[in-house]
Amino acid sequence: MSQYPVHPLVRRLAAVLKLWGWLQLASLMILFLMLSSGLLALAVSLILYNQVHWHMVAIALMVAAVAAPVFVAILLYLVRHLDAALFYLKDSARQETLLNENLQENIRQLNFEIEERKKAFQAKRRAIDELRKEISERKKTQIELEEQSLLMKSIVDSSPDLFYYRDETGRFASCNKMFEQLIGKTSAELIGHYPSEIYSPDIAPAAILTDHEVSVNQAELTLDIEYTTPQGQVMWFEMRKVPFFDRQSRYIGLLGFGRDITSRKLAEQALERAYQDKGKFIATLSHELRTPLNGIVGLTRRLLQTGLTDEQRSWSNTIFSSAETLGNIFNDIIDLDKIDRQDLDIACQSVDLAQFIGDIANFAELICQQKGLQFKLQQIGDFQVFARLDPTRVRQVLWNLLNNAVKFTAKGTVSLYCEFVADAEPCHLIFMVSDTGIGIAPQEQTRIFDMYYKSSDGRRLSIVGSGIGLSVSKALTEAMGGQISLQSQLNQGSSFSVHLPTELMAEPAQVAAVSCPSLTILLVEDVPLNAEIASNLLEQRGHLVIHAETGEDALALLETEDDIDLVLLDMQLPDMTGDQIARFMKEEPHLAQIPIVVLSANVRKAEQQLAGIQIAGSLAKPINTTNLDQVLAQLFSPSMVRSVQTVVTTPQDTVLDINTLQDYLQSLGKTSVKRSIQLFQQVLPGYINKMLETATQQDLTEFQEAAHKLKGAASSVGLLWVQQQAKQLEQEEQPNWQSIERQLIEFHLTIERHLAALHEYVEQY
Repeated sequence: MSQYPVHPLVRRLAAVLKLWGWLQLASLMILFLMLSSGLLALAVSLILYNQVHWHMVAIALMVAAVAAPVFVAILLYLVRHLDAALFYLKDSARQETLLNENLQENIRQLNFEIEERKKAFQAKRRAIDELRKEISERKKTQIELEEQSLLMKSIVDSSPDLFYYRDETGRFASCNKMFEQLIGKTSAELIGHYPSEIYSPDIAPAAILTDHEVSVNQAELTLDIEYTTPQGQVMWFEMRKVPFFDRQSRYIGLLGFGRDITSRKLAEQALERAYQDKGKFIATLSHELRTPLNGIVGLTRRLLQTGLTDEQRSWSNTIFSSAETLGNIFNDIIDLDKIDRQDLDIACQSVDLAQFIGDIANFAELICQQKGLQFKLQQIGDFQVFARLDPTRVRQVLWNLLNNAVKFTAKGTVSLYCEFVADAEPCHLIFMVSDTGIGIAPQEQTRIFDMYYKSSDGRRLSIVGSGIGLSVSKALTEAMGGQISLQSQLNQGSSFSVHLPTELMAEPAQVAAVSCPSLTILLVEDVPLNAEIASNLLEQRGHLVIHAETGEDALALLETEDDIDLVLLDMQLPDMTGDQIARFMKEEPHLAQIPIVVLSANVRKAEQQLAGIQIAGSLAKPINTTNLDQVLAQLFSPSMVRSVQTVVTTPQDTVLDINTLQDYLQSLGKTSVKRSIQLFQQVLPGYINKMLETATQQDLTEFQEAAHKLKGAASSVGLLWVQQQAKQLEQEEQPNWQSIERQLIEFHLTIERHLAALHEYVEQY
């Protein structure tokens, strides 16, 4: 059965119709029908009549001519409509097929979506179950966190240490009870406020500055803070400020921890007062003992310059060496105090080793002769060189060791072994002091260098000693970078070895002799013996000396004498102190230009007492003739003054105002300039804090005013670069407030470096 209910002839006719067109096909079919009718009529006439009847053919042709167009038209119409119906059926079948396919596809898609929705629904149910479980866990965790938070809050609140947290804007965000009690405000009154709104004006700038340092450097900071509570109680806290970061390492705040160290500070202050009291005691003891010692040394020195017999000269040398030994004991006491304060000074210079060893050997031979001992000197190496040493400290160590060797040796030999190793890096000196004395027991050797330690050996206890000489020697040796060691056998003697690092130096340049004019000098000294020695030294140099025993006599002479060129001023007088006389002189216009040179057994203490007063110099008692000549030459020899002025090292001109500093130093003196620098260091944090505070508040007027004050202060001490930078900040019309804070922190650190350069320049002047 055919797929379509249409005869194949109709389909072919429809195809021919489409190919030829209905007009051509209709004409051809009509012609074909007429021809067929004529042939049919011709055949019928031949069959029926056995001849051609043309009228039958003509009738047939006429009938065909009339009927054929109608038949053809009907036929073609039917064919055309049958073909259209066939096309419609084909198209309908195709559409139905496509529809079925789409429907099947939709059904499959719907089935897939149904399955997916089933899976999604099941997943949703599982997710809901998981969510419910997670919510339950979170509630449980939240409860635990709240409990832990309460526990931590309770722990923090019960802690004796204070705690606070400030966010990235600088506002307080949290604190504990201790901080609330200390500040006197509740957390509600603290949280959300800046430190400048909470702290008192005297501590707010320092707190703001240190907090900025932590945020800028992003490093923790520990410092001691003095705080006065609202009740007036002074407390000390060790504050530790730590930067706080999030997971992206972004700074989000600052944590502050404070521990009460008031008791420790009070103990430190008490210890400091004890150190000061001990220093005063040592200074007083030194002064009181050096006063008679000064007379012994001075008169013995003068006695040795006169004509003496050999026996008298030997006695005088004994007196002189005894006084020198006593002076060494004083030095040990003073050095002991310096060691305790970690203030031991080492001043190295170029030293002629051969001459230095010769001086030590002469001293050793002298004290050995006094006790009937033999002295031996052994030298290995080339000592005809100059080496870098502190001759005073090395001499002090060797004298201590030689004195001990002589002290604990009844008979025999004391030896000094010297070796200079120049081919090592660095060069080093080896000194070994050996004796044939009583020796040191093995159990005593481990403690022989301890402070105040004295042997339990009865033979050693019978010999008077301070018990500090070896301890001071050890401290001096280690301060010079060396080592000291001991080897000893009981009843066979001891050997102390000293190893010191050094380096070869050039021979010091010879200082040209300077001439000093004849001067009129007022000597203010209450001890007649000291006054006589000082007067003789000065008169030997051609100077006229006017002596005043009391401060009242000194003031009277200053008022009556018009030609005084110099005042030598003792610091301790029976009726007043030396600084009172010095201050009086500086306040009187006609006396202010007279140079003052201080006489004191403790020069450093004297300079501290005269802080803020311009003095020309200082001399330690007993007076050293070389130092005396140098001071007089520097003050009154024009050639020396010019040389001193040209030796000063000049820092970079971009940092310091050299001309201003030289003018101040020449007109005011080094002491006054130092005082000004100290004052600038004290006010500097206040200026920086004020600028930081005004920058935070974006107050341009106050900021420029603070910069102006800093500029003026910097110019007064010769800080040229600081002055220029402060001027630029003062002239800022629209500063970048976001970056100005970091700029000020860096500015402060740079100022500290420039202050170090300024101190170095003033010290070298």
